[in-house]
Amino acid sequence: MGISPMAFTFPLIFSYLPVLTAILIIIFPVAESYTSIFSFGDSLADTGNFLYLRANDDPRVGQSPYGQTYFHHPTGRFSDGRLVIDFLAQAIGIPFLPPYFACPNDYDFRRGVNFAVGGATALDPEFFDERGIYVDTNYSLGRQIDRFKRILPSICASPSDCRKILSEYLFLVGEIGGNDYNDPFIMGWTIQEMQPLVGPVVNAISSAIKTLIDHGATTLVVPGDFPVGCSTAYLTMAHSHNKEDYDPITGCLKKWNEFTEYKNKRLIKELDRLRYRYPHATIIYADYYNIAMRVFRSPHKFGFSKGALTACCGGGGPYNFNVSAPCGTTQAKSCNEPSSYFNWDGIHLTEAAYKWIATGLMEGPHAIPNITSAHSSV
Repeated sequence: MGISPMAFTFPLIFSYLPVLTAILIIIFPVAESYTSIFSFGDSLADTGNFLYLRANDDPRVGQSPYGQTYFHHPTGRFSDGRLVIDFLAQAIGIPFLPPYFACPNDYDFRRGVNFAVGGATALDPEFFDERGIYVDTNYSLGRQIDRFKRILPSICASPSDCRKILSEYLFLVGEIGGNDYNDPFIMGWTIQEMQPLVGPVVNAISSAIKTLIDHGATTLVVPGDFPVGCSTAYLTMAHSHNKEDYDPITGCLKKWNEFTEYKNKRLIKELDRLRYRYPHATIIYADYYNIAMRVFRSPHKFGFSKGALTACCGGGGPYNFNVSAPCGTTQAKSCNEPSSYFNWDGIHLTEAAYKWIATGLMEGPHAIPNITSAHSSV
């Protein structure tokens, strides 16, 4: 899930290694199965599109300490290192996916590409304009799908050719939809006021999946939302003086997590309907919520010795998140050991967290079916 770039002046999309996962998900059956990946979403999956598009007016993701752990320099990823999409690419045995908007004119799109843009919404901007909601993005899921359709002639010669070729690709559709709620939240909307947005958001995700399958996709990973009540940004901005509002075990905001569960159930129900309609396709639900909740309940057990709610990089405050001093500015400071933190900048997660999530998707049990076995079942 994410918060739009201008809402906190930089995109928000949450995401969340245990020490025991030393194997780094190099799984040979997968490496032999998928040709490459097409990725859609927001800053959870963005490998540089936002930085390429918005470097002049919001350059912080292009500043140190972003990228310090793995790449040793900023890459446009909203983390200290690799994202889930990067770990999946490594497991498949392909290079990291380049951001679509930074691809040269002669780039071979058969190698896969990443359409995800930080701050992207599932719904088109017009939907928000009609309701008086300001959303600072033109890169909704629908428009990412439109760009995918534009590159198809360079990948395949005919619809039947596309169905054959695209059946060998893995499609990552999300996480997407978090910003559709975050911008109204910034404007002061209550959970009750946001509930009517759930149906349209789920429908937008469903429409994208149908379009991809109709063009030849057969294996799609569709993540649900992270527990927003455990988000460092929400914990800071929706702070309550009532102890009853917090889960005594995790310290997360209960009603916001209940809202996330409601959204995820609606998405799961729609994915079940799509599986019935497209029995030849494998639609994998990636359970980001429960992957993350395991860590929030016992962070030390999974190697996050500094906990799961406090940000590694930030400008102070109870959770080290300060809207006025975000990570990437001179007012913010970064921790010395990002791998001991689950949360990176108050909004996004650390590389260690993303590795934990990717492992859960590749090996299970938080993807049904897990990605390792999914392709062989198609």
